Amino acid sequence: MNDEQRIDSPLTITIGHEQLVIRRRYEVVSIINDFFIAIWFLLGSVFFLYPSMEKIAVWLFIVGSFQFLIRPSIRLLAHLHIQRVPDSHWEL
Repeated sequence: MNDEQRIDSPLTITIGHEQLVIRRRYEVVSIINDFFIAIWFLLGSVFFLYPSMEKIAVWLFIVGSFQFLIRPSIRLLAHLHIQRVPDSHWEL
C-alpha cells in the first residue's frame, strides 16, 4: 500500500451489525464544520431579533467567525501529512 492509499483509506466504525464507512475524512470534517458555521450564524440572526438575546447572538457570530478560520486549516491538513523518516546510517 503506497502513502496516498494509506492517507485516503476509509475509516470504518462498527456499531452492532452495521458499519459506518467514512471516506475522504478531511472533506467530511470540513463539511461538518460548515454545518456548524451555518447553525451559529442562523441562531445568531434569530437571537438578534430579541433585544434580550443580543449578547448571545454576538457570541454566536464570534464563534462562527472563528470557525471560518478553521476551514482553511482543515483544507491545508488534507494536503499535509507527517510521516516518520527511517533511521539512516549516514551522517552529514
